Amino acid sequence: MLKSWKGGLLTALVLCATSATAAPLKTRDVIDLWPGVAPGSEASTATLTVTERSKVLYWPDRAITGVIKPNLTAFVPDKPNGAAVIVAPGGAYTRIVLDKEAGEMARWLNPYGVTVLLLQYRLPAEGHQNGADVPLEDAQRAVRLVRSRAREWGLDPNRIGFLGASAAGHMGATLGAEFAKKVYAPVDEADKLSARPDFLMLLYPVVSMDEKVTHMESRTNLIGKTPSAEQIQAYSANLHVTKDNPPTFITLANDDPAVSPENGLSYFLALRQAGVPVEMHIFKDGNHGFGIRDTRQMPVSRWPNFATEWLKAIGILN
Repeated sequence: MLKSWKGGLLTALVLCATSATAAPLKTRDVIDLWPGVAPGSEASTATLTVTERSKVLYWPDRAITGVIKPNLTAFVPDKPNGAAVIVAPGGAYTRIVLDKEAGEMARWLNPYGVTVLLLQYRLPAEGHQNGADVPLEDAQRAVRLVRSRAREWGLDPNRIGFLGASAAGHMGATLGAEFAKKVYAPVDEADKLSARPDFLMLLYPVVSMDEKVTHMESRTNLIGKTPSAEQIQAYSANLHVTKDNPPTFITLANDDPAVSPENGLSYFLALRQAGVPVEMHIFKDGNHGFGIRDTRQMPVSRWPNFATEWLKAIGILN
């Protein structure tokens, strides 16, 4: 939760940021994160592209690349309870997967009254200025923007969470640890608000840039093929955890062949050492990228149930 001393300031700023022509949020609303092209992306030649990777007609597996205008797509429940989760699907910082780790999270959370906002974010190796920072820039901006419009959208500015999977788990882990790091110049009143998510959920996350445990494709796209020791340290989220990190839920599979479980474990241990509330579930089987639809009736299919109980325990769900 946000520290109590921030409550008054936060409420005042949210009220100031609310538009006089406020409109309720609706499912399928698309909200741009930034006015126009995102800052630092003006020179990028990336072109928005959606690629279908599945060979099975009724089992789509699309991926998106070429994002220069990040946005949020809303999935609003029938009976909103004020809680919101910004969902960032993975894709090795090479692509953003669209049909897993995205809409299925809304189908899980909406029945509990949680508003879900799917994040279409920039990929670091697509010609952006300071490319290694654009995932954190977009994550910070997403939290600030949702918080700034919380009253307009019927949301609680103190119950805004972030869910990241795989490489976007690195984005989420970094956001949790470095929500206050200045990675872009403020563009409007929303940027006066805190970018700290009130809670964090990480699915089989990339966390460390250490070559012994990292996911090399994600690392290469983020900080290049031959990063310096300083870059490796700077972009290893577990090394930047503090007592101010939000409560965190982590889940992964022990047999993950792509992202070593040591990534999630290192973040868990850093949070525990800092005294941050954290819950972690490691399943024997599940591979990588299981999301919800690929759990195939294995024990790992229970992770959303565990996460739901955790959300209740920390006061996000009634």
